[in-house]
Amino acid sequence: MSQHAWPESEPTDVRLTAGAADLAVDLRGGGVRRLAVGDWELLDTYPAGTVAAGYPGAVLLPWPNRLRDGRWAWSGQDLQLEVASPEAPHAIHGLVTSQPWTVLESAADAVTVGTVIEPHPGYPFRLAGAVDYRLAPDRLTVTVRARNVGTEAAPLGAGMHPYLSVGATRDGGIGDAELTVPVRTLLELHGGLPTGNRTPFDGGVGRIGDREIDDALTDLVRDDDGWARTRLRGSAGELELAVDGAWSWLQVFTGDVLPEGRYRRTLAVEPMTCPPNSLADGVDLLVLEPGQEWAGTWTLSWTAA
Repeated sequence: MSQHAWPESEPTDVRLTAGAADLAVDLRGGGVRRLAVGDWELLDTYPAGTVAAGYPGAVLLPWPNRLRDGRWAWSGQDLQLEVASPEAPHAIHGLVTSQPWTVLESAADAVTVGTVIEPHPGYPFRLAGAVDYRLAPDRLTVTVRARNVGTEAAPLGAGMHPYLSVGATRDGGIGDAELTVPVRTLLELHGGLPTGNRTPFDGGVGRIGDREIDDALTDLVRDDDGWARTRLRGSAGELELAVDGAWSWLQVFTGDVLPEGRYRRTLAVEPMTCPPNSLADGVDLLVLEPGQEWAGTWTLSWTAA
């Protein structure tokens, strides 16, 4: 037996192409690292194998967004998750954003990546996660899946974190884009966490301008096929992000805390199954029995200007 073997550290991502479309799936975190069509970068991108500020492209399992103080309770047990920092004492965006993922299946225009969430301090459950990516010349289709591979019921939420780019080349440039979001209701947030209040929301935002958006939105307006469609238009063209019935929330974020060079250049439109703090509040929380599975699909399509 060799005494000089090491764990695999390459490749760091998987590439797919379809027509002029080029996709990179990150094997650290399992998310969308890059999507481009010719010279148009459709998403905020980042270097392979890193976790960038703002979590662009990330897979959010077994919860999306924030959990206040990282504290929650389940079946009479008080649980404590690791928090981001003393200044921001919340557990954020799940457990898989820096975890290694492996390729489960692949083809020229499709790939499935997966990982296992082992029992963790503050989350004593075992889940298998997988994401199916399929690329066409005019569309990316993404299916997020979770399976309870443990021995007891597992609560969870799911999400993804794409930042959409429609041609802004300067900080603040997302203000020139026009936005329509298929929602009716806003969950009021303070510091990224729910206050408990809900108010009506007009999804016909139009030109974003100087408006700062970091909102959890629900009561999705669905077309006859059951899908809800967000549209963002800018100088490069129009993007349409559509979610199926598995997603009942969207978080929309104008990138106001991103660093120079990424500040307000893109718009995060995040499909979520539940709002922030759902592990503690129980709002739209999924619960999988042992062996039970969940899946949700979203698509991103593009039309150049």
